[in-house]
Amino acid sequence: MQTSERHDFSADHTHRPAPAAFVTVADVLRSAAVQRGAPEVVVGGAALDAAVRWVHVSDSTAVARLLDGGELLLTTGASWPDDGRMLREFAVRLREVGLAGIVLELSDRHPTVPAAVAEVCAREGLALVVLTREVKFVSVTEAVHHALIAAQTAALEERRHLHDLFTALSLQGAPADVVVAETARAIGAPVMLENLAGELITGEYLGRGVAAALEGRARADSVPVQARGTRWGTLLALPGAEPAAGRHIVLEQGATALAFGCLADGGDAEWSLLAQRSVIDDLLGARFADAGDIAARLAAGGFELTGRRCHGVVVGGSDSIAGLAYRARQAGFAVLAARAGDHDVALLSAPASAEIDDRTLLRIAGAGRPIFVGPAADDVHGLLSSLRAARDLADSEGEGGGVRVRRVGDRPLERLIATLRDDRRLHEHSERMLASLIRYDEERRGDLLAVLAALVAHPGNRSAAAAASHLSRSVFYQRLTLIGDLLDADLDDGETLAALHLALLARRRRSL
Repeated sequence: MQTSERHDFSADHTHRPAPAAFVTVADVLRSAAVQRGAPEVVVGGAALDAAVRWVHVSDSTAVARLLDGGELLLTTGASWPDDGRMLREFAVRLREVGLAGIVLELSDRHPTVPAAVAEVCAREGLALVVLTREVKFVSVTEAVHHALIAAQTAALEERRHLHDLFTALSLQGAPADVVVAETARAIGAPVMLENLAGELITGEYLGRGVAAALEGRARADSVPVQARGTRWGTLLALPGAEPAAGRHIVLEQGATALAFGCLADGGDAEWSLLAQRSVIDDLLGARFADAGDIAARLAAGGFELTGRRCHGVVVGGSDSIAGLAYRARQAGFAVLAARAGDHDVALLSAPASAEIDDRTLLRIAGAGRPIFVGPAADDVHGLLSSLRAARDLADSEGEGGGVRVRRVGDRPLERLIATLRDDRRLHEHSERMLASLIRYDEERRGDLLAVLAALVAHPGNRSAAAAASHLSRSVFYQRLTLIGDLLDADLDDGETLAALHLALLARRRRSL
């Protein structure tokens, strides 16, 4: 994608306020001074949106050489020639110099608009308005100039406010996503930050579709994020209304705040972590209205789903997230990694034909860390289920037992829970089976649910289950007898234990 660079104005151009600091032809027509002339629009439409930066009064056909663009011409046409060719040339010259529009006061000299002028204005999209009553041009001029001064004062005030805002963000060390969000709100259009590789770091989409916003990057206004000869990325804003302070000025303020952040942090290393964390947080929190939005963000970060074998994984303990991502890339995976709760979580993407062996996974996890692997996925919802299932497995097993790889696919009940975790019938089953134990524990601050969890985790070894409960065998057996009585169930029956195990897993998932 081609990005525009900032260009300073050359010496022969006058610095002008942002377009939003002007008024439009339509604004002028609504003024009381013009309304007194009973205006009639001859050529309007989009032409009425042209910005007016000044008013010029003249009847001369040589007026074009005195104009600099953006003026509204007030005229009676008293010196206009009758020759159609000359009038066409005159109107074309006005358009070439960037005139905003023509307001012609009808008179005995010109009771109607000359056809040649109307023809050129219609063809060139130049606003043309006639006044059917006499007005004082000085009143129109004063009204427009007062409106211009008010608009420019408002623009200056907005620029001062934005300068204070972005200066405060810089001094407070605001993260890139906060700066981008404030920039988007100031501009009133989606804003995105890319690194030098064109990968999306973060964006604020103002409620619009993320996928559509990403597709529109080629049409975006852009400003480089750079300082002291070093460039880190590009700040982009999608098309939208012109803010009072000016789009380019707001973008430059945002880019400057981002550049200060990079200088303070010694580079853009935090950007990559931010990009990965925001996607994973939104995926885990289901904070996306459309799976296509998440897929587009993943693709913009270099993580492909289509035709790939993808897994959600959880790594126990704590380590450098950057180190985890580096090891995954060294092993040939596309990866997004972030810290979530007490674990590191990651999304891994490999070729569809690849088999991910335990040795590779342990190398990615790092020394002495267990890794929990969700089922393979090839779309956003599957990836979400895979990551959730891996987290569930990690939460249920904890970090004891040393370095190992645990796969949800090897745990049929975990896999079933991952598939049905949002099904109300599963949770109704859990509440129905465990209701008496839950009530007992709440009323007596008991530990029956924990004892039952130890039993189903060690169904063939009650000594191990007692040890896992940190209870003596005699006390443990007393608890089992009480549980059996409360549930009116045979705890030696395999089907009963399976149903209770499912109920416990569903309850644990619901509380996560």
